[in-house]
Amino acid sequence: LQAMSGNEDDWLALKPQEPSPSQCCGSGCKPCIYDVYEKELAQWERAKAKQDKSLLMEKKEQSNNSELNPDTFTAFNISSVEQLTEDTYQYKFELPGNSSLQLSLGQHIVLRGVVNGLEIQRAYTPISPGNAEGYFEVLMKCYEAGLMSQYIKTWKKGDMVFWRGPFGGFPYRPNKFGELLMLASGTGLAPMLPILQSITDDEEDETFVTLVGCFRTFDKIYLKPLLQDLARYWNIRIFYVLSQETSLEKLPQSYQGNTYMGRLGEALMKTIISSCRRKPFVLICGSSAFSEDMSRYLKTAGIEENSCFVF
Repeated sequence: LQAMSGNEDDWLALKPQEPSPSQCCGSGCKPCIYDVYEKELAQWERAKAKQDKSLLMEKKEQSNNSELNPDTFTAFNISSVEQLTEDTYQYKFELPGNSSLQLSLGQHIVLRGVVNGLEIQRAYTPISPGNAEGYFEVLMKCYEAGLMSQYIKTWKKGDMVFWRGPFGGFPYRPNKFGELLMLASGTGLAPMLPILQSITDDEEDETFVTLVGCFRTFDKIYLKPLLQDLARYWNIRIFYVLSQETSLEKLPQSYQGNTYMGRLGEALMKTIISSCRRKPFVLICGSSAFSEDMSRYLKTAGIEENSCFVF
């Protein structure tokens, strides 16, 4: 009997842990961490019924290859850390050989972190082109009280970090839309960048783009050199809306003409939409409050829900 209960304890130790709500990133991933748990639990129940532990091995093998996978987390090495603003960092991760993540536009990946023994997961959109070889880059904002931020702040070059994916994405095709209106708040810029770069890299793609970036102050605008380069293309316009900037005169000359102070409200939204060269299809990315506000203003401005996509 003793041997039997020892065996029971062994099986219990191997039983997959049910995820806590903090582990679900809430981005509607397929499969979600809860789907993965259900699958692992069923696998464990089958193995236990047959008293055969080797049936649990398949999930262990998967995570050793260094390819991104939606079902299991894979370790990637941090090759560089760059601080962009006081609370925003750009991290570069190594990919083996010349492989690439093969993300389609606007797809996100999910990060797993452990803080004080609590596992958490969050979704991030790489800002590097989906076909970048040998690396991928992610823009991350660290919040004072954020659990995941506490974990991210400890990262240094050479650390291993676990990702799974890809998920979601925006089904973009060249010339599918006359004009894209991109409304981004803070790091909501991330999914817009690969789409912008795919448009500027393709000489055949004549889509107009109006990007509106909402930030608190001028210092908080990320990746200014990249955005300035993109704005030089004939079909790309970039506006900035700065909620806590007090005077446009303080800004460099090149920003004064395309920057608004205050918030992106109903009146400014109408102004921007009426300046679009064609009826726009709108992409929105920011906090859920930002997305709700934008959807409301767009409706007032006559843009229907089927002409919007929220990341």
